[in-house]
Amino acid sequence: MAIHLVSGGCGFVGRNLIRRLLKTTDDTLFVIDDLSSGTAPEEWLDDGSYNIKADLRIYSRGRFILHQADFRSFLSRMIADQNYINSKYNFNFEKFSDVYHFAAIVGGRLKIDGDPMVVALDLSIDAEFFYWVCTYKPGRVLYPSSSAAYPISMQTDSSAIALKETDIQFDKNLGQPDMTYGWSKLTGEYLAQIAAQYYGVSVACVRPFSGYGEDQDLTYPIPALAARAARKEDPFEVWGSGNQGRDFVHIDDCIDCILMAMDKIHDGSAINIGSGKLTSFLDIIHLFCTFAGYQPSIKPLLDKPVGVHSRYADMTYVKKKYKWEPKISVEEGMRRVYDAAVKRMEKS
Repeated sequence: MAIHLVSGGCGFVGRNLIRRLLKTTDDTLFVIDDLSSGTAPEEWLDDGSYNIKADLRIYSRGRFILHQADFRSFLSRMIADQNYINSKYNFNFEKFSDVYHFAAIVGGRLKIDGDPMVVALDLSIDAEFFYWVCTYKPGRVLYPSSSAAYPISMQTDSSAIALKETDIQFDKNLGQPDMTYGWSKLTGEYLAQIAAQYYGVSVACVRPFSGYGEDQDLTYPIPALAARAARKEDPFEVWGSGNQGRDFVHIDDCIDCILMAMDKIHDGSAINIGSGKLTSFLDIIHLFCTFAGYQPSIKPLLDKPVGVHSRYADMTYVKKKYKWEPKISVEEGMRRVYDAAVKRMEKS
């Protein structure tokens, strides 16, 4: 039975990965999350009951162990003593088989544009993470990059193109990524390649585009728009003009692609996770309002941060080489999000 490490495991992507692994494997998950932005497991596990061992919370009959702590503090202890977990908690764990690294300063557009220096702390988190990885050498590592790593010059209203993996090449002009968040993810990808090429670590990188799902935080646009539709707000507020577009991909598809990447990518290279389709926020609002059965007037909020105008993936490489493409359409996925928003509203 393998044991895996998941940093930031109580965030949006992390908790969806954990639920999947608990259902599809018999493995044990050691999860680090300070819960500063993540959600406590008792709120999203099917069975949220837990036992306590020292400062650990143990869920799912011992298969999910949560250490609520800052990930960098945990890394410093692991760097000082690779047997730290066994020594402190009297476990008899083998070395981590898979490591999924989701610990980061995260947030929606307001966080990325509004507090870029705080977001830049991701540089520190990732540097310490890869330093530990190169000494510890787990079986496999997943590094989640982002579509924000792509040059913003390719994402304007006049020259938006489908972004392909080769648009980022470290031996050529990289262009300017999206704020400190994009810079940190771009740097993380470079460290992933260094870890693979110089230290022999198996690393896979993924560049998710606009991931969304039923349990995403309301600081992100899709659940926020769904909540407004569920309340039948009129006028319906949208940040910017609403014509800005994104490549929306459901979290279930994101998890599918992450697990595929772990199996097939080992050299630190990155692949896109997207649908290959550009959808505007006005299109999403129209969908949600159709579900809600009303037609509001649209109120643009032109003073709000909106990021780049258009960002979508070229999925040709992933589809051809790895035979992967998303299964959940935008219509089906947004319906799930809307239904979840209605349920939350009815409970409140």
